[in-house]
Amino acid sequence: MIACLKPYICPVVLCCFVTLGITPAIAEVGNGAVGEAVVDPDAAARGYRFLTEKPVLTSDFTQEILDQVWKSWPEPLRSLAENATVEERRAMAFNRYGLTTRPDDDSGKPLQYVVDEAGKWTMNCFSCHGGSVYGKPTPGAPNNRFALQTMTEEIRATKFKLGKPFSRMDMGALFIPLGTTHGTTNAVVFGMGLMSSRDADLNLIDTPPTSFTHHDMDAPPWWTFYKRPYIYIDGFAQKGHRGLMQFTLIPENEREFYLENEDGFRDVYAYLSSLRAPKYEGPVEAKLAEQGRVVFGDHCASCHGTYASKVGGDDWTYPNRRIAIDDIGTDPVRLTALPVEGRQRYAESWFAHGGEEDEQETVTDPDGYVAPPLDGIWASAPYFHNGSVPTLWHVLHPAERPEVWIRTAEEMDEERVGLQVKSVAKVPVTEPDVAIRRSHFDTRRFGKSNSGHDYPDQLSEAEKKAVLEYLKTL
Repeated sequence: MIACLKPYICPVVLCCFVTLGITPAIAEVGNGAVGEAVVDPDAAARGYRFLTEKPVLTSDFTQEILDQVWKSWPEPLRSLAENATVEERRAMAFNRYGLTTRPDDDSGKPLQYVVDEAGKWTMNCFSCHGGSVYGKPTPGAPNNRFALQTMTEEIRATKFKLGKPFSRMDMGALFIPLGTTHGTTNAVVFGMGLMSSRDADLNLIDTPPTSFTHHDMDAPPWWTFYKRPYIYIDGFAQKGHRGLMQFTLIPENEREFYLENEDGFRDVYAYLSSLRAPKYEGPVEAKLAEQGRVVFGDHCASCHGTYASKVGGDDWTYPNRRIAIDDIGTDPVRLTALPVEGRQRYAESWFAHGGEEDEQETVTDPDGYVAPPLDGIWASAPYFHNGSVPTLWHVLHPAERPEVWIRTAEEMDEERVGLQVKSVAKVPVTEPDVAIRRSHFDTRRFGKSNSGHDYPDQLSEAEKKAVLEYLKTL
């Protein structure tokens, strides 16, 4: 039933899907198991420290640059910053770019970047997978406010004014879009580009320039990682700790880097496996939610699984099913953008071969998207693999999905369960602040369609209301 809500994985993105009342073309991707693997808490703790303290990429900018970036902001924001304190300016920068502080950490450091003693800022996986749940910083939550393209442009402008050298990110953003809408990422193309410059053993090779289909994706939550045997929206790659390292393939990281840091990513794998969805703390109509559970079981569970009857319970199931694109009908760009050759390159690489006893399966020609678990689905808006649908109510009401929308508040829309948004006629192209323009989601643009997943039309309005209430409890 709620397909295309969101999938998993550190650097790229996956997806979700549902089947309401009809039997779609479905492929078994792997065996979903009941029960949970035991995670070493010490390894999980090391994994978190590795993500937040170990720079595995080159630095993007320094604290000095960030403290001066306000001078590249448009008016009236620039004047507000000019009259603010340093601390206030930093808070303004965090808010503008979708950064958060780290929970239970008074250092002031961002969750999304490693900041070393010299003040160098280096992006980590939390940049996309460490956002906030309606204002509460939450590691593992999709960062639906991350403004990487806007931040990179304004950081680059600040460096130019100060005569500072540009980073790889500064230059790359001139040619490769980092995300045309705040909260989305062009991560799939990053992965393809990085893989194309390596052989199967991860040695650097000379390759001719390659053209890619640029498209935005919505980062999935990490708290469903423990359930998923395969990763990515199309479920083409069996998960393993090595696969988490793919997005560190910058030229500076030679083959030895991967051998030396493999244990670190084993710990990261343990950390991801330890995460669980946050619990909905608002009011729930128990009787209505129970009615929704029955409807969900009849129409949705065959793709999205069943859920534990109590917190921490192991009586859940996850079928891990791929649904043909012709059945789900959601935006097909992600499926067609990653060619068979790209998946095959991954299949032959070190990432997909964890040793003689850990050979991994790779599906090189999937025909659709994989329905994800819906744990914590209330906390991971917006929905569909491209982030085109702002609330679960809109998922359940296909004809009512807004064509162009913008978020209006940080707080949750309690009634519709998701983002508070307003529908507008078009993106204001004459708006001088690019951050405001990029805060609009235009579903008419390439790769951003909100169509498909029409299964909820098979439900009555009463059944939809009950299912919406039930989804709060997952």
